[in-house]
Amino acid sequence: MIMQQRTWLILGLKTVIVLVSFFLAYLLRFDFQIPAAQWRVIGELLVPLLAIKLLIFTRFGMSHGWWRYVSLADVFDVFKANLVASLALLVYVVFVHGLTGVPRAVLVLDGILCFLLSCGVRFLTRAFRENYFPRLRSKEAGTARVLIVGAGQAGQMLAREVRANPAIKKTVVGFIDDDPLKFKRRFQGIAVLGGQEQLAELCRKERVQEVIIAIPSASGKQLRRIVERCQGAGVDCKTLPGVGDLIEGRVSIQQVRPVDVEDLLGREAVRIEVDRIKAFLGGKRVLVTGAAGSIGSEICRQVARFGPAKLVLFDNAESPLFFVEKELGECFPDIPIAAIIGDVRYRARVEAIFDEFQPQVVFHAAAYKHVPMMEHNPAEAANNNVRGTKIVADAAHEFKVESFVMISTDKAVNPTNIMGATKRAAELYVQDLSRRSKTRFVTVRFGNVLGSAGSVVPIFRSQIVAGGPVKVTHPEVTRFFMTIPEASQLVLQAGSMGRGGEIFLLDMGEPVKILHLAEQLIRLSGLRPYEDIDIVFTGLRPGEKLYEELLLAGEGVLPTSHAKIRVARASFGDSAALARQMEELYEAERALDMNRVRALLRQIVPEYQPPDPGKPEYQQLFVEADRRQGGDASVIRLADRRRGTPRMAGRAQP
Repeated sequence: MIMQQRTWLILGLKTVIVLVSFFLAYLLRFDFQIPAAQWRVIGELLVPLLAIKLLIFTRFGMSHGWWRYVSLADVFDVFKANLVASLALLVYVVFVHGLTGVPRAVLVLDGILCFLLSCGVRFLTRAFRENYFPRLRSKEAGTARVLIVGAGQAGQMLAREVRANPAIKKTVVGFIDDDPLKFKRRFQGIAVLGGQEQLAELCRKERVQEVIIAIPSASGKQLRRIVERCQGAGVDCKTLPGVGDLIEGRVSIQQVRPVDVEDLLGREAVRIEVDRIKAFLGGKRVLVTGAAGSIGSEICRQVARFGPAKLVLFDNAESPLFFVEKELGECFPDIPIAAIIGDVRYRARVEAIFDEFQPQVVFHAAAYKHVPMMEHNPAEAANNNVRGTKIVADAAHEFKVESFVMISTDKAVNPTNIMGATKRAAELYVQDLSRRSKTRFVTVRFGNVLGSAGSVVPIFRSQIVAGGPVKVTHPEVTRFFMTIPEASQLVLQAGSMGRGGEIFLLDMGEPVKILHLAEQLIRLSGLRPYEDIDIVFTGLRPGEKLYEELLLAGEGVLPTSHAKIRVARASFGDSAALARQMEELYEAERALDMNRVRALLRQIVPEYQPPDPGKPEYQQLFVEADRRQGGDASVIRLADRRRGTPRMAGRAQP
């Protein structure tokens, strides 16, 4: 019913435009004194005029569309329709009516005026809706007053959508932009009120309730500065997903989201060689171990984008594997997916899977990774991380897999913990195997990933939700971070580049202080660190280091064709001695001889230097760990960081 009414309304408006244009053309031609003889001509042309123009306008779709969204593309469509209609009218006048008696200037003026009026009505409709309606909406209850940081393409697109869509309960009060050429100018009818330095002042002056950062290419440093000013003004701060969405035309108010810690770290968008990875994975049978984990599942998602012939998901965790298989099946219905429950430590099971699916590319992401837990379970850590890797790598060699990519960690460099030592031992075995195998064995080493299961960010968030305190091990501890999608894409890129035996190092950027990360997360939650949410220092846990490294002494490092990937020089040892040590390590694991496991790991990985249990500071770490596991609430507490250097307070150390 509404659509029928709208169709008749548009038809009526077009009829009026056609008639008004025709009469105006006559008035202009005869200086507003139309001769009596011409009135007869006008009467004879009215019906053919309406029939020709309305029919052609309808054929060109001018009865459809929403005038509130009119753009320059619509102007071109209106021009084409009017040009064809004017030519058709001219043909009629020449061959039917006869050109005598009809001034040629009238036909030209009629076409021009009809085009101008058709465009004018559309733009007036849009201007009315975008200027008058927003003012009405701004007075409605529940409408948020919004300031957009960035008056570029993204900011203007957001402003246009907010103004045009009455369902969006927001009104844009202005732009913020540091470009002096844009100051005081208006875009989409909205003024640029000032630069970022004035953000807090403008928020108070304009009663702003929300700030949207519409700078998809902004660095982490820029975002941090803007967020701090918003927090100082007490307003909510949101941002766009990233520059990729702007390039692909997906910038919309629907994509605006709260600023997250990933934004503040300022990781640049990953650029991968699509054709190279397509050749590496496209049409191949791909197996991913640890497919239900944070990294493994994202590797599966990224692999699926390149059209493998089959994707085999291998993991020991039933429920997580079920959800990953379900997600991939819905997102990639054309790719055959097999979800296999199994343990990488079960040689017969691994070999049966390789025999059945004959994978051509293997991504080995299965590993135990939690440092403190592995310190208390060294036999299981060695069994899973070392022996499990050996079994999967041996199967890849035996079944002539084309490429084997092992996921390693920065904790394998000069390890001080069981987890790092076992990953380094696995690296050594994979490198050694590459010397005698036709399979291309490569290792990819990187640091922490944001948001992975059990990582620091989700833990901090849960502590903030619980009201605190947020627990940081040490005020000076630093870590490398990257996002899960970034790490997974670079793993695929590195795998496609490997020739065998390399250790690829991903560019982790600058190390991040965990204390600063905790403070930012608290602020992003709308709270104040040390006031609303306390931060406490619990002491380094057994096996933890203050900082991580990505390179061993003597490995050397060389650039690759990809800016974010470097390659370390492989270091090979005695294959026979390594094989013997691996077998001895397995026997110690089976016997649950923890001291023997640690001693053998020190033999296999000479750079492994665990803290000396005889030293008082190492004993204190275990005392603190036992206290926390026993539920003792006594922790080393930050008293008042705002006064200067954080002070430590708490129970006296034994």
